Amino acid sequence: MSALVRLRERMEADRIAAVLVSDPVNVGWLTGFSGTFGRVIVTQADAIFVTDSRYVIQAKEEVTEMPSATFATPTDGDVFVGEQAKALGVTQLGFESATTTYSQWKRTSEKMEGVELLPIPDIFSELRMKKSDEEVAKIRVACGIADAAYDHITRMIQPGVTEMDICLDLEFFMRRQGADVAFPSIVVSGERSARPHGKPSEKKLEIGDFVTMDFGARYEGYNSDITRTVVVGEASPRHQEIYAAVLEAQLWSIDAIRAGKMARDIDAGSRAILDKFGLAKYFGHGLGHGLGRVVHDGGRLSGSSNDVISPGQIWTIEPGVYIEGLGGVRIEDDVLITEDGIEILTHSPKELTILPLA
Repeated sequence: MSALVRLRERMEADRIAAVLVSDPVNVGWLTGFSGTFGRVIVTQADAIFVTDSRYVIQAKEEVTEMPSATFATPTDGDVFVGEQAKALGVTQLGFESATTTYSQWKRTSEKMEGVELLPIPDIFSELRMKKSDEEVAKIRVACGIADAAYDHITRMIQPGVTEMDICLDLEFFMRRQGADVAFPSIVVSGERSARPHGKPSEKKLEIGDFVTMDFGARYEGYNSDITRTVVVGEASPRHQEIYAAVLEAQLWSIDAIRAGKMARDIDAGSRAILDKFGLAKYFGHGLGHGLGRVVHDGGRLSGSSNDVISPGQIWTIEPGVYIEGLGGVRIEDDVLITEDGIEILTHSPKELTILPLA
């Protein structure tokens, strides 16, 4: 079932007659368009894609399920979109209240004469949570590229190599495989690995360092997100204890996440595992998040989440422990929920890896 069909079903259920889609993430999900400016007007009978003259050729290539209309300077884009709406007989147009700022709404409303813009709930995040077979296939490729990048990068993890060296090589490798970088890669080592979202620096790796690498590939608009932590040269008993605890929490979570479960219960169970080791207090973020056209897509595995695990969703599972002055460990995989279980989409080794010195 296409995204357009699914959107129309939701519009009918929610009694929404017409929708203006303008958020680039939602536009891409709905049409496949990857440019920076696109608008879609959707009713039960019609759909039209609107973009500017920069993307005439690209729109013909990428937008195949509906006609396109383009404009060029000096035509104003909001005025042009309003004209397309009126041509479809639309006088009231729902807009994405979750991602549209007040100033954007005000500017657009003033230019769409005869068309009233009305806020609608965030139906798109919920719709994007369930992936089609085509979407899953693209994420599977993105995960494969990330796995290959990890296999590639472990060969250069040695004392004297900087965090930035590793980061740049990771990202170059993924781009050479035909992917974009899903997000700025995180590479932190030693005491700096206690920073969950630390930026790579010129710090040189040392023997005994934890090295945490969080990165992902974006393939045809869909993302992977993987984290692995390794040790350079030799691991102390404390390193081994912390790593074992995080790995146990991660493996338990992957085994527990199934259709019908509550997201908050999976998060709670992972914390209970870490609490056995006295480490739960060092786990400050959620267990995971939805993954798709954006890295942090709809859905959260956290104590405050009301999300229900359902088939077609893809979740990251990423418990972590971060101890200031010592370092940190995070292990993350991407997991597809199926009707009768799960499929783990990332396959890089995650037993404690102590990389030998050259």
